[in-house]
Amino acid sequence: GTTLFPQPGVADAYAAAGQKLGVPLAAAEIVRRFELAFARQEDADVVTGQVTSEARERERWQTIVNDVFGESTTPELFDMLWDHFARPDNWRVYDDVPGVWETLEGLGIPRYVASNFDARLNQVCRGLPPLDTCSQVFVSSLLGARKPGLEFFRQVQRTLDLEPERILMVGDGRTNDFDPALAAGWQAVLVARHSPGQYQQVHERGWIVGSLAQLPAVIGS
Repeated sequence: GTTLFPQPGVADAYAAAGQKLGVPLAAAEIVRRFELAFARQEDADVVTGQVTSEARERERWQTIVNDVFGESTTPELFDMLWDHFARPDNWRVYDDVPGVWETLEGLGIPRYVASNFDARLNQVCRGLPPLDTCSQVFVSSLLGARKPGLEFFRQVQRTLDLEPERILMVGDGRTNDFDPALAAGWQAVLVARHSPGQYQQVHERGWIVGSLAQLPAVIGS
């Protein structure tokens, strides 16, 4: 959601997989069911304290696919979707990513990807320029903790071996990225692409921008 997005989108990918295996479902209905199923899994992770693993992430997506397709779900359908979202060619980076990536690289600033995801994200990033040049990919399933849990941020910080104020979290979510990063003592930027002209400092360590293109201005402030 900050640097990359699925293409085709989730609803279209689910609809295509269902159609291929003889379980057609309208995209609008997929969106409705998916949003409800996803929210239920988010709530389940809150209850368990945002603890996760590779097994938990696979279980999460199996449950979501089951909730979307109901009794029509088959192991083949789940495997098809799991593999679909593991392929870099089914993802795209936002238009503002390549330019800022090049600028930060020129400034000698290490860039990392940190996400609620599973090990598939490593494969996606390594096959999707310019994310293939990031210094490291942090995924919740391998850290054992999900955002917005504080342990996610602590694990990343321990690995980087940096003081918290030297780490800048850039994310598109206030709940999962911006607020918990500030709570961990990091700097934070909230990317609000729905407000493209926006640039505002809202905290001594926090900014809101309308595009990643504004990130160098934050770093220079």
